[in-house]
Amino acid sequence: MSQRLEVIDPSVAPPVWAALRMEAERAAKAEPALASLLNAVVLSHDDLGAALSYQLARKLGDQELRAMSLRELADAAYRNDPRLVDIAEADLKAVFERDPACKGYVQPFLFFKGFQALQTQRVAHWLWHQGRETIALYLQSRMSEIFQVDIHPATKIGSGVFIDHGTGIVIGETAVIGNDVSLLQGVTLGGTGAERGDRHPKIGNGVLLGAGAKVLGNITIGDYAKVASGSVVLKPVPPHCTAAGVPARLVNCPTCEEPARSMDHTLAEAVYDYVI
Repeated sequence: MSQRLEVIDPSVAPPVWAALRMEAERAAKAEPALASLLNAVVLSHDDLGAALSYQLARKLGDQELRAMSLRELADAAYRNDPRLVDIAEADLKAVFERDPACKGYVQPFLFFKGFQALQTQRVAHWLWHQGRETIALYLQSRMSEIFQVDIHPATKIGSGVFIDHGTGIVIGETAVIGNDVSLLQGVTLGGTGAERGDRHPKIGNGVLLGAGAKVLGNITIGDYAKVASGSVVLKPVPPHCTAAGVPARLVNCPTCEEPARSMDHTLAEAVYDYVI
């Protein structure tokens, strides 16, 4: 008989890789039909980087770029820049800590396309800066096809980033995203036209971007700001403020201290009468 996975308290959890293996062992016993998958993706590997390169290759490999070749690309990235594995660990912790539907680390590692798309972009970003732009763009294309997430390889993204659900996210070439940011489905960080050069948004640390939010142009969203779901932001947003509406306006300054961590999507009470 199948069993529910035990919920782990993030405040007392063991290190990420140890916790991931422990959860995979429990899941393999609880669901024997998935034992071979869990062994292949998690339990047969010595560290998080090896498991992650296998998982990305399994998801993204196709007839043009076989899984083995793709895994070699990811392994090279992790070997030459071990920070990528540390950042992936921070991203995995962010999912666990901020998504109330997430019961542990094995769940996002195996099944959450937001996390998987983000790690794909990080490998593509490394390749981009090695001068291998064509294959980096190929990974971007595969990311879009498989995960419905389109992030340019040149985009600079900090650590501890949480992409929830992922579907429909589009992030442009010159966008910059800080640490500890949370993005929900349908977010666009785009330009305002056909201009070239530095043309995309700069997102500060700890920012929360609600579902369907559009931030357009080379504007700054300040640290720990919040953009409400469905908003279209065309002007800078100061730190610790909330922007809402089409076009967006400031509706609450200051807001909660760390909206991306608390996932607080609420607006100030005075705004409710304005909402149609």
